[in-house]
This record gives sequence, C-alpha cells and structure tokens, in this order.
Amino acid sequence: MQMNINEVKNFLPHRYPFLLIDKVVDFEIGKRLTAIKNVSFNEPQFTGHFPSQPIMPGVLIIEALAQATGILAFKSEVGKPQDGQIYMLVGVDNARFKRMVEPGDQLKLEVEVLTVKRGVWKFKGTAYVDDKIVTSAELMCTQKASE
Repeated sequence: MQMNINEVKNFLPHRYPFLLIDKVVDFEIGKRLTAIKNVSFNEPQFTGHFPSQPIMPGVLIIEALAQATGILAFKSEVGKPQDGQIYMLVGVDNARFKRMVEPGDQLKLEVEVLTVKRGVWKFKGTAYVDDKIVTSAELMCTQKASE
C-alpha cells in the first residue's frame, strides 16, 4: 500500500519547509510503515548547516521518523485524522547517528510499532541511505487534539 504526497498531507499538519515525508512506499496497519524523504540542496537548513559541507541535521532525521510514526498511528487507530487531531512526539530514546545525510540522498524511513499503552505509541525507527543505517531511535508519540 502506498501514499503519494497529497495523501501524506491528509495525515500530517506539517507543510513546507517542515513536511519531511515525500511519499509512503509501504505500510501494514498496526505494524510498520516505510516512507521516503528526498533530500534536496535547496532546503533551508543547508544554508547554515554547514555551508561548506551541507548535512541534514540529526534532529530533522528524527523529526522525519516521527512524522512517519504519526501517519502509521493515524492509519492504525482512526483511519484518517479529524480536523485538529495530531500526534505529538513525546519521547526519543537510544538515538544513534551513524552516517551523514547529504543533499542528493534519498532517506528511507522505516518505523515499526513496539507497544501501545494508554494512548502512547512506542516505535522503533530506522533511517537508511543506500541500505546503510544512518539513524536509529525509539520514538514515542500520543494523540492530541489542537485547541
């Protein structure tokens, strides 16, 4: 099952420059999701991080993984978010950064449900470039209605 960018935008409130999922290439409701982020030189973070050797900040890789968890949680729990419903990142554990992500790379984001307890979802997230792990972390999120 796949989702293009327009379908992704139905599940995430983020927009440019903070929408970090370009498409979903596969998912299994309640279990896992694989998404793609195409890293482009014209993204705003590269003007300052770092101008002579642009690399994607690790916090943005974590955010991309978190956005993937939000899509999977919505698909698994309510099908499609209602107006004002969002998933908030509430925890990151065991984050590891193994390689740099540079403009021109295609970031493959894989998230897998570990547990769901009292509305808090825990995921294993792994980001790859060319089938090599660049980042891994455990992420927790929960649903929140906007006020």
